[in-house]
Amino acid sequence: MADEVQLSDIQAAAARIRGIIHRTPVLTSRSFDALVGVQVFFKCENYQRGGAFKFRGASNFIRSMPKDQLGRGVVTYSSGNHAQAVAIAAASVGATATIVMPTDAPKSKVAATRGYGAKIIFYDRSTQDRETVGKQVTEELGATLVPPYDHPWTIAGQGTAALELLEEVPDLDALVVPVGGGGLISGCSIAATALRPGIRIFGVEPDDGNDTFLSLQAGQRTEIPPPQTIADGLRAAKPGALTFPIVQKLVEAIVLVSDDAIRQAMKFMLTRMKTLVEPSGAVPAAALLQHKLPNEPKRIGAIVSGGNVDFDVLKTLDC
Repeated sequence: MADEVQLSDIQAAAARIRGIIHRTPVLTSRSFDALVGVQVFFKCENYQRGGAFKFRGASNFIRSMPKDQLGRGVVTYSSGNHAQAVAIAAASVGATATIVMPTDAPKSKVAATRGYGAKIIFYDRSTQDRETVGKQVTEELGATLVPPYDHPWTIAGQGTAALELLEEVPDLDALVVPVGGGGLISGCSIAATALRPGIRIFGVEPDDGNDTFLSLQAGQRTEIPPPQTIADGLRAAKPGALTFPIVQKLVEAIVLVSDDAIRQAMKFMLTRMKTLVEPSGAVPAAALLQHKLPNEPKRIGAIVSGGNVDFDVLKTLDC
């Protein structure tokens, strides 16, 4: 399973979605570097279409589908970023999109998803399983399910973020990536280790969304109760069947950060770096500010996964 996606697949994805996605900027901050004592290069997917890296995987998946399937539409399940990505990607090829979203999804993400033309079906994450609901809706519509992380096409698309970063900054010692279901860190790990053998890969999860951390300790996929963390994009309760073996093979460690540390990182990036980052996108910065990486590398790439954040969350930053 861990060999199912190769660098060549990620390079093919990059060619397939070129011209649709934004090549996002890589930002640095002298103030941040001074605080953490290392050089950090932020790959800012908060400037991606749809406000997050998810557009890469969704675009690659939908543009890899046979044309006769597109006419029956696509379905996915998401708390927001993948929802928006699928809505935009589907619209770009003239396909309809139906999104299964939790009732507690951020209001801004729900509004944006509707704004991109998708139909939304809500579910209760405390009593319903989103994959089950998503499959039911897919069967009813005769549509194609676009997995948010657990599919080779999705993983390959997400890996294009690391591909771009290493083209711009090829001599990185380490890569730090947020971990939800594992699609982003899987694709980025495959790209990074192929392009720069010996690079160290670290994942970051919130304390209350530590399913991958626990799974690595147990040596098998471990499910946790629905996480309540502020990082709504990292609330997966169990790592993917395809992504977890990749993490086991290529990721050195998963480190954990508190919600307070995430807020501090968001505040720093907003007030000092002048960039708006959502909680999930701030976890690499939080880990670095808390010196969570073992034997700390000196030149670090950090994937800022997104920038879609509700005003209610921003109010808690006490800026």
